Amino acid sequence: MTMPPQQPPVPPAGWQPAPAGPPPGGWPPPPPVPVTKRIPEDQPFIVRASAGKRILQFGLLTLFVLAAPGCSLGLLAFTSGESALPILGILGALAVFMGLLFGLQVYLLVSGGPVLAVGPAGLWIKTRPTRGQAVWLPWEAIEQIYTRRWAFDKNVCVKPRDPRTGGNLGAFTAVDSGMQQLVFGTGFTAPLAFADRPEREIMGAIVHFSAGRTFIR
Repeated sequence: MTMPPQQPPVPPAGWQPAPAGPPPGGWPPPPPVPVTKRIPEDQPFIVRASAGKRILQFGLLTLFVLAAPGCSLGLLAFTSGESALPILGILGALAVFMGLLFGLQVYLLVSGGPVLAVGPAGLWIKTRPTRGQAVWLPWEAIEQIYTRRWAFDKNVCVKPRDPRTGGNLGAFTAVDSGMQQLVFGTGFTAPLAFADRPEREIMGAIVHFSAGRTFIR
């Protein structure tokens, strides 16, 4: 007697097979990193943004921006024989406007507390250049640390091993992080050129406290 071939079971409607292999992204979501509004002040080595260096930078930038139209308008008034008082008023108003604009920028950069703190177990670093959050990264979670210059700025850049680290810290942080990714290759940066400590001292502390647990170049 010939037995009919056994048919495979029919799955229920709506059933989908489970994906083979690891989950999307290659590994499960990383645990959320510790986040704080301000970097703790009790760390062994702390770096802050320098208000004096920023004021000097923006002051020179203001003079540079106002120099060209000021010279052009002054020359025009001299050749036409008209009074220079209106020109001085315009330049004064522009100087006040730019001073207020740059003053607000300096306030946002320096009033959020330290921008970097380093210790034996890891480091705290701001997620945004202006006032915002700060995250804790243990040395073992950092792939590499390097420096990179952009115009007048020079930053220390911290690249975590997991590229999704800090990806759930809000829309404003995501925008700033995306811009920094394009320029610096990572969303975690801290100032060197405009810090309150010399670059050599900052990088020396990073090398000392990391103790070879992350690549530094």
